[in-house]
Amino acid sequence: MKTYTKLMIPLLVLLVFGLAGCGGDKIVTNVGKLHFEHPLKIPQLLKPTISSDGTKHFQLTMQSGTTEFLPGKRAKTWGLNGSYLGPTIRVSRGDHVAFDVVNHLDVASTLHWHGMKLPAVMDGGPHQMIEAGETWSPHWTIDQPAATTWYHPHVHGKTAQHVYRGLAGMFIIDDKDSKKLPSNYGVDDIPLIVQDKLFTKEGQLSEKDDTTYGTLGNEILVNGTYDPFLKITASQVRFRLLNASNARAYNFGFTDGRSFKLVANDAGLLQKPVTLKRFKLSPGERAEIVVEFKPGEKTVLHSYNSGGEIDHGEFDLLKMDAASKLTESAPLAGQLSTVPPIEVPKNAKLRQFKMTMESKINDKKMVMDRIDEVVPAGAKEIWEIDNFGSSHNFHIHDAAFRVLDINGQKPPEYERGRKDTVLIPNGATVRLAVEFANYADPNHPLMYHCHLLKHEDSGMMGQFLLVKPGTESQVSKKLPKNDMEYEHNGHHE
Repeated sequence: MKTYTKLMIPLLVLLVFGLAGCGGDKIVTNVGKLHFEHPLKIPQLLKPTISSDGTKHFQLTMQSGTTEFLPGKRAKTWGLNGSYLGPTIRVSRGDHVAFDVVNHLDVASTLHWHGMKLPAVMDGGPHQMIEAGETWSPHWTIDQPAATTWYHPHVHGKTAQHVYRGLAGMFIIDDKDSKKLPSNYGVDDIPLIVQDKLFTKEGQLSEKDDTTYGTLGNEILVNGTYDPFLKITASQVRFRLLNASNARAYNFGFTDGRSFKLVANDAGLLQKPVTLKRFKLSPGERAEIVVEFKPGEKTVLHSYNSGGEIDHGEFDLLKMDAASKLTESAPLAGQLSTVPPIEVPKNAKLRQFKMTMESKINDKKMVMDRIDEVVPAGAKEIWEIDNFGSSHNFHIHDAAFRVLDINGQKPPEYERGRKDTVLIPNGATVRLAVEFANYADPNHPLMYHCHLLKHEDSGMMGQFLLVKPGTESQVSKKLPKNDMEYEHNGHHE
């Protein structure tokens, strides 16, 4: 009965919401419109101050401003340490880091470290609100493999708006393995933050979100740059791709059909490079690829239409022009990561989650003082997600996972590494081997949720606690009311 129901629901969803979500059979595209006139902006690396004990201190200031995306037109935007997006943070495994996150907006916000393993009170979820005019000061030790992570607000009910207006940035973690790859930031190690936007005639950002999935834009920004090009100066370039869009998925490839090496998923490097021509990222997902260039070559990074609900579009993203002379890069190592793949014990606990059209998980919407799951810190579990609704994806805080299977089949080759966010296709069952961080805290919750931001804001999110193993049954699943006030743990010690 379950199989029959799951087959029928996606068909009904497509019939009812297909026109609203996808624009019918019309493919949204920018192909032929761009002239690739603007140099790709590379977010600055944020320099820390280093205290006597070696702690790296960073400051991030949320602020409003204006940004020229379309020539001659300035849009009202938000950013961190600037008018749109934020600087790139780069640290190494073992570093102790501390932040002062200053809120110069006129509304409360948060800053969540997406993909980071850290104490729950430092996570920056909806319980760690930063009031207008205030400062939040989290700190932790970087204790996870090299990865391309990112930061963005996580305000319950307002995440889509805050991210769309520009509050996001990349957070890179290095270790001895990652240095086997091109690592000269801005030269042969390039961040690519991809976002779709809707613009008004006046060049303002439109927040129209009248589709099932929220805002689906018809123009693309890369690192906040419209109509971008990049001059290539090395024979091999590592691109760190982040889908920071609210809802749109991208099916990345190159217009000349070239192949490239996938070297990392969301949460870390692959065991060895995988040769691909295409791969897909839904909102919140990241991937690292290494692309070879010959002198004088030109190609365009492109997103190909996949005919799905959130990837129904065809977009040119970034033109790449290789210089007539290129710096020769070292060949890729055969073995990239020395971190073993995530495995779970045979008796691993199984948790099951059902996602539905009504933005519910297990027939419930997010409630700020309700704990839905209690997990032993450091546990390895199997999480099974059934999607009975439209397209969704699934992100787990303070964890990394390996996709075991999708509808009983092995995942595509590009989804077999360490991850923290995964696309759950309409009608699919996805099983994950999940490895949780080892920070016990019975008082401060973490989240699992759909990372299509309209769905998250509508309540498609649950809360879990990481607790000392063996104490799961002793923990209350109701947070005390005084914890529901805006918490400022981590402020001014």
